[in-house]
Amino acid sequence: MNITSQRPSNIPAPERDSLRPDCSNCFALCCTAFGFARSADFAIDKPAATPCPNLDQDFSCTIHDRLRPRGFRGCTVFDCFGAGQAVSQQLFAGISWRDAPDSRPDMFAAFRVVRQLHEMLWHLAEAQERTFDADTAGAAHGLRTAIADLARGPLAALLACDLEGLHSAVRTMLVEVSEEVRAGYFAGGTDQLDSALKPGADLAGANLRTRKLCGADLRGACLIAADLRTSDLAGVDLLGADLRDARLDGADLSAALFLTQPQLNSARGSRTTLLPRGLSAPPHWQQD
Repeated sequence: MNITSQRPSNIPAPERDSLRPDCSNCFALCCTAFGFARSADFAIDKPAATPCPNLDQDFSCTIHDRLRPRGFRGCTVFDCFGAGQAVSQQLFAGISWRDAPDSRPDMFAAFRVVRQLHEMLWHLAEAQERTFDADTAGAAHGLRTAIADLARGPLAALLACDLEGLHSAVRTMLVEVSEEVRAGYFAGGTDQLDSALKPGADLAGANLRTRKLCGADLRGACLIAADLRTSDLAGVDLLGADLRDARLDGADLSAALFLTQPQLNSARGSRTTLLPRGLSAPPHWQQD
């Protein structure tokens, strides 16, 4: 049965357009609020709550088109899920931390919180869309509404919110939907997945091209440099999986569960990689 037809008419279909970054309407919060240490992903050390030395006066990046060759691969992987523009333009009314220096602590703290809330909203939208159960769709919508209202402020309530409790509630919802969707791949009860394919599995560098993957639960798995070329990942739960340098050439991720743009940005793929609706191939896939 079509999932949309099961959703009660008073529950709108999920949309995620507002959860996409719009750097032109952000005060470079990802370049200021967070810190990073010199590593393979960053060429320098930068303390939290300080501007990156590559930040220009108009909040643009002076090496944006050369980030990877200049040693700032980590910047190309990051995605704020639209938190940057929401904090800059809504919570702080378009007044930057440069124009109002006293706002810096609260603005940076709000960005750290809203980024997490928006990532929850991204996953809940998918949960609402993927479930076959109308009650579950309604519960996902209700949780989305509550989190979206919190993300809009007021600021004091946002900064005082119970992030741990919200993460727990969202995690429970996502696990429920994951189990429901993945069960469809083993309806006959005879197919068994490799026992190594489990949540949190260490599959770094593993050759998974010949393994049965459909319906696997790889939530939180380490898939660094794993070979997933030409694999079918339909119904595979990839929530929080580490896909850094994973080979995705020719892989079909169009029906994978809980995949995000940052995960794709950290992986290696090509124009033959099939992606879920709403996600896109990062520019470096054409250059690798």
